[in-house]
Amino acid sequence: MDWKQLKELIELVSEKGFSEFEVERQGFRLKITQASNERPVPIAHIIPQAVPISPEAYEQAQPLIHSATASPVSSGAQVPAAGRGGAAETAAESLHTIKSPIVGTFYRSPSPTSDPFVKVGDRVEADSVVCIIEAMKLMNEIQAETSGTIAEIYIENGQPVEYNQPLFGVRT
Repeated sequence: MDWKQLKELIELVSEKGFSEFEVERQGFRLKITQASNERPVPIAHIIPQAVPISPEAYEQAQPLIHSATASPVSSGAQVPAAGRGGAAETAAESLHTIKSPIVGTFYRSPSPTSDPFVKVGDRVEADSVVCIIEAMKLMNEIQAETSGTIAEIYIENGQPVEYNQPLFGVRT
């Protein structure tokens, strides 16, 4: 793979908004990953200068892009606005968050006619399957990662999810 092909591939990955991309061909392996807590840096800024751009410089150079935030969908709990503080905020902080390990489509059940894997209030173990994320026609079972009780479900069934996006809150 030459530099021109590499640059085109990186630009395509950036343009499509992938948070992670990996390709292996003829003994050559390339993995492109964007940090989850930083804004993606346009490839055109990286390749020509070959100098990393700090998040602060990026903020000044680019218009602010708002992303959708996760909100609970399966419980009556209200999430307080940032900076208010309070008991609900400390309760949310004590939850273990199960995050999406991949980009794809979130499904709460194995089929449209089946019951969901978990509901709010269900007890889970570390190896319990809590959902499926479909990525490139592959169904990936997502496990709880911890033992506890499902306290929050942040995503609606059938919704697209991003890498590292919160899916469930588990009270341990």
